[in-house]
Amino acid sequence: METFKYKAYGLQELAQLYFPGSTPQSASTQLRKWMRIKALDQKLKAASYVYGQKILTPLQVKVIVEHIGEPETV
Repeated sequence: METFKYKAYGLQELAQLYFPGSTPQSASTQLRKWMRIKALDQKLKAASYVYGQKILTPLQVKVIVEHIGEPETV
């Protein structure tokens, strides 16, 4: 298994890593739901995340991964 790389990801691209069996739209919807959890939402806002943003910065990706864990398939 490779080490997860903190780089810029498209929201849909990252979502597909967390939900590989889902359609891109369904995966994105589920990841956005997770991102709205209060503690994660606050951390993402502190990392300059803006709702509707399609590209996540490496810092925002790191915040997500630290909060919910690495995707199973990398």
